[in-house]
Amino acid sequence: VQLVESGGGLVQPGGSLRLSCAASGFTFSIYPVNWYRQAPGKERELVAVINGAGDITKYADFVKGRFTISRDNAKKMVYLQMNSLKPEDTAVYVCRAMNYWGKGTLVTVSS
Repeated sequence: VQLVESGGGLVQPGGSLRLSCAASGFTFSIYPVNWYRQAPGKERELVAVINGAGDITKYADFVKGRFTISRDNAKKMVYLQMNSLKPEDTAVYVCRAMNYWGKGTLVTVSS
């Protein structure tokens, strides 16, 4: 099982990024996938969840209306579209499926 995140980088406040999580090694379409984040000096927090079919999503209150999680089961990909980014969104973003975790991708929101 492998989960590989990409798409992080430096963005100005108010900007957008799309993160990707590429999955392999398991029956991807039947498992929910979660995006978490961990900012420096803070605990890891759940950002968004999507079910296997991709028709049920849930978000942390601090990203509602700004972030959108989606998936493409044919490509074994999960995405996190992040809009209206704020400096407090700066963190390493990690995807998780079952008990497997990726290594994360760093998002830095700064002017």
